[in-house]
Amino acid sequence: MNIQENLNHIKSTLPEHVTLVAVTKTKSVDEIMEAYNAGHRIFGENKIQEMVEKEVQMPKDIEWHMIGNVQRNKVKHMAHFVSLIHGVDSLRLLREIDKQAKINERTINCLLQIKIAEEDSKFGMSSKEAQEILQSSEISELKNVCIVGVMGMATFTDDQKQIEQEFKKLKSTFDELKALNIENCKLQTISMGMSGDYEMAIDCGSTMIRVGSRIFGERNY
Repeated sequence: MNIQENLNHIKSTLPEHVTLVAVTKTKSVDEIMEAYNAGHRIFGENKIQEMVEKEVQMPKDIEWHMIGNVQRNKVKHMAHFVSLIHGVDSLRLLREIDKQAKINERTINCLLQIKIAEEDSKFGMSSKEAQEILQSSEISELKNVCIVGVMGMATFTDDQKQIEQEFKKLKSTFDELKALNIENCKLQTISMGMSGDYEMAIDCGSTMIRVGSRIFGERNY
């Protein structure tokens, strides 16, 4: 199957409440345009530089998501166009996003990245740290960011039971944070599930999935 067929097949299987982010890292503008011409508009990159280069070359009705680890000193490069930043793992990063969003006279939506995997290589905060951030006095002072949900990455393992437990952990963290009812947070998004496990993620409560290889084929390194 080609990119358009892959995309349409995945979309046809998704419940209405689930948003598909087509992950385009290492993919060419021509390949991404195949998905665009098939009607898709939400694309995710895990490197700011790569996203910036593609954004310049592509149509302006695309919603770009930053799904990778974010370095504070690079936020300024994407602040004028990024729609959603998935990997917010500290209050310091939130402050920088707020600062750059203010310079660009816009509000940037963010997801708190929760560490649900056992692997040390995975980034994120604990659910306790997320609660502390949302309940801090500083959060109400950040007028140019809006926290709209959580994101998490499961352990890279064949143990389906473990992956399921980690997904359920993210869903329960989301429920706990939503119950806090914080003023400038509109918690509605649970970003979890990728090419290999998004069906299970949806069963566990995901409302946003990040799919690359199932649409575009294996990555070009």
